[in-house]
Amino acid sequence: MQATPPPPTRLRQRSVSGRVQGADVPDESSALLHRLIGDHPDAPAEILHLAADSTSTPLLVAAALVADDLDLLTRAGRFATTTRDRQLVALADAHLRGNADLLYVLVRDHLSEHPDNLLAAWIAGRPLNP
Repeated sequence: MQATPPPPTRLRQRSVSGRVQGADVPDESSALLHRLIGDHPDAPAEILHLAADSTSTPLLVAAALVADDLDLLTRAGRFATTTRDRQLVALADAHLRGNADLLYVLVRDHLSEHPDNLLAAWIAGRPLNP
């Protein structure tokens, strides 16, 4: 004999989709990156402090740009596991090396696939290294 499932009820909690309900909750490093992009005066120092122990590719990319440090960018590349992160490292590398033509091609390509990536747009808007 099979058990009959209980009748539907409004008292049950509806399922929660993390992608929909949790999408607007940024993690600590995302909030810090937004502060950097918004030109908060304390953000660069905080990013450099967190970068010492971080495995976050976007945070390490931002730290590399703030410090003008290719070693930090190399660390970011080691932790870049997604295409999005690897593209971010590549466009930051072009920026740090002053390769404007490559940077703008990479940024256009990246933002066409990831239009929500504010860090990529921020990188494109920064003055290039000579």
